[in-house]
Amino acid sequence: MKLPVSWRTSAAVAVASVTLLTSGSIAGAAPADVEVAAAPDIPVANVKGHLSQLQSIATANGGNRAHGRPGYKASLDYVKAKLDAAGYTTSIQQFTSSGRTGYNLIADWPGGDANQVVMAGSHLDSVSSGPGINDNGSGSAAVLETALAVSRAGYKPTKHLRFAWWGAEELGLVGSRYYVNNLSSANRSKISGYLNFDMIGSPNPGYFVYDDDPAIEKTFKDYYAGLGVATEIETEGDGRSDHAPFKSAGVPVGGLFTGASRTKTAAQVTKWGGTAGQSFDRCYHSSCDTTSNINDTALDRNSDAVAYAVWELSE
Repeated sequence: MKLPVSWRTSAAVAVASVTLLTSGSIAGAAPADVEVAAAPDIPVANVKGHLSQLQSIATANGGNRAHGRPGYKASLDYVKAKLDAAGYTTSIQQFTSSGRTGYNLIADWPGGDANQVVMAGSHLDSVSSGPGINDNGSGSAAVLETALAVSRAGYKPTKHLRFAWWGAEELGLVGSRYYVNNLSSANRSKISGYLNFDMIGSPNPGYFVYDDDPAIEKTFKDYYAGLGVATEIETEGDGRSDHAPFKSAGVPVGGLFTGASRTKTAAQVTKWGGTAGQSFDRCYHSSCDTTSNINDTALDRNSDAVAYAVWELSE
C-alpha cells in the first residue's frame, strides 16, 4: 500500500511502450457454457510458497522488489511463468515512472462473456526499504493462487475473468492508473467489477472490507458472516490503493485489508484477538516485512475470500 499523499513525492509518468492491448475484451474468446460451482478452498501452504519465492527474489536483489529494481521484474517473471503454465493469456504493459521502466502483468482466463469482465488485482511492487511480503506479497500471492485454482478447477464462469498485478503502486498507483487511463470508455464499461487485495496477512490483523460497491461489499461480508468473523469498514487505506483509479472511472470496486500502521483498539482485540495498542503491521514499509511478518490465519481466511468473491461474482 502506497504512502499517504503527504508522505510521498508525486511520480511523473511518461508513456513508453505498450505490449498489451488495453482492451476490455479478448479477441476471439468464445462464450463458455454456464457451470455453477462452489469456490474451492485455497491451500494456504501454496500461498505461503509464493511468499517464500518473493522473499528469495528480494534477498537476491538488494532486499527489495521495488519499481525499476531487478527484484520487481524477477517477481513479475515468477508470477507470469505460473500463469502461462496454467493456460492463461498473459500480457505485459510497460510504462515509465521516476525515470525507470515499470510493468503491469495482465492475465485473462479463456472464455466467459467479454462484455462482462470481473477483475481481481494487487500491486506486486514493494517499497525500496524492504521485501514487501505483507505489503503486498500477501495480496499478490493470494490472487495468483486463486488464478491457479481457476485453472485447476477448469472453471467456466459466465463472465470473463481477468487478473492483474500492478507496478509502481508505492509511487502513487502509477501502474493501475496507467492501465485504466489507456482503456477506452467502451472497454472500461465492460468491467463489471474490480476486486483489490492490498495487505491481507498483517501480523496483528483486523478484518476490513472496502465500503464501495454494495454488491461486492455484501459478497465479502457474507463470506465472513459464514465464518462467524466480524468485519469493519476499511478506512485507513481508502483511496490509497489500486482500486482508486477504477473507482474514479466508474467501475464498481471492492476489496479486503488487514491493517497497516494504525493501532488495534481494545474493542478490536475483543472481536479479533491480537494485541491492543500495537499497529496492525509493525513492519509496514520496513525491512522486517518478511515472511515472518504474516499471520497465517488471516492469510488463509482472506485467500479463501478472494476465491469466494471471484466465483460468486463471475457466475
